[in-house]
This record gives sequence, structure tokens and C-alpha cells, in this order.
Amino acid sequence: MVTLGQRIEELRNERGMSRPALSAALGLPKGAAEKFETGRQTPTKEQQEKIAAYFGVSVFYLRGESSDRTRQEDWMDAAAFRDEEPVFVPKPAPKPKAPEPIQGGMLDAMLASKSVQELLRGIVLDVLKSPEGQAVIAQAVRKELGKK
Repeated sequence: MVTLGQRIEELRNERGMSRPALSAALGLPKGAAEKFETGRQTPTKEQQEKIAAYFGVSVFYLRGESSDRTRQEDWMDAAAFRDEEPVFVPKPAPKPKAPEPIQGGMLDAMLASKSVQELLRGIVLDVLKSPEGQAVIAQAVRKELGKK
């Protein structure tokens, strides 16, 4: 298991910093980074949070408790997911098309059929017998009479 001191040293070396430079960057006494790395002193919780924030890693990573450097604040940040494989999201299925209206020759062929004619005649008569149909007939008659 990686120790806190080893993590601090690793992160400092990645940045190419000296121990005194790290201590100065964190606003700590000159020998603080050396004491942390050698295990002679353990940084306080506040100091650990400051070190983790400085290096942009989680406190869990800094302590050697995790191998994931991602800070909790960055979990939902898009930049944290750059190296991940893209997730396949299927496109919604296209809506079925409405049936094409009957045109030209097909309509003529249907209207020529005796069974279709009888069906339409029955529908028209039923509609005309209804109160709404009676109103339509009365309106059409008045309109026709008004033309003469």
C-alpha cells in the first residue's frame, strides 16, 4: 500500500518541484514537505486537503486509500470523463408514416365496386338521418333555394 508520504513525493516529482518549493507553494514552513514525505510528521486534515487541492487529486488518493485521482468535486465534470469510451445511445425509432391518401385510379376502382357503393350508401344514409345530418340537409336546401 502506498503511504501518504510516498504520494506527496510522487506528486511533487511529477511537477518537478523541490521539497522547499512545495512547502513554499503551500504556505508551510520550509521543512514541512520533507517531514511529510519521510513520515516524521503527518499533515493535519486541513493540510492534507490543501495538498490534495494543490495537486488536483482527491484526499483519498493522497492518503493512498484509492488509485483514483479524481476529486469528488470533479466527478460530474465533463473533463473527468474525457478518457472514457463514449456511451452508445440509440436513436429513437422513426415514427410510422401515415397511409398515403387514395388517389386517382385506385379510388375510381373502389367506387366502381358494388360492395363499396352499398357500404358508402349505408353510411351516408345513417349520417343524414342523424340530427347533425338533418341540419346539414336543411342548410344545403336553404342555400340552394337562395340561389334561385
